[in-house]
Amino acid sequence: QVQLVESGGGLVQAGGSLRLSCAASGRTFSSYAMGWFRQAPGKEREFVARINRAVSTTYYADSVKGRFTISRDNAKKMVYLQMNSLKPEDTAVYYCAADPTGGVVVEAYDYWGQGTQVTVSS
Repeated sequence: QVQLVESGGGLVQAGGSLRLSCAASGRTFSSYAMGWFRQAPGKEREFVARINRAVSTTYYADSVKGRFTISRDNAKKMVYLQMNSLKPEDTAVYYCAADPTGGVVVEAYDYWGQGTQVTVSS
């Protein structure tokens, strides 16, 4: 089992950057694929980015490709989401998720953090 805690959210102007962090607890962090999702008010939670266990493969939603970068440090049990060129439509609560296999849908993940708010002003 793994517990996840996100941090790094905040208010930023359009065009700015933020770096989200997700701290994991548990001895088998390197056994989990990790994902970032987001949920805007009145909308369903949606996939943002995913990184596999071996840190060799990443995958992004089309809406963030080229602007966001997911990374992980297995030794520190951390996952990051570097967000550049932020847009008002990126405003949402961002969630970190973990699963032995993971994927690009909410149902593919067993473990979730509590979320961190990102607000991008125009």
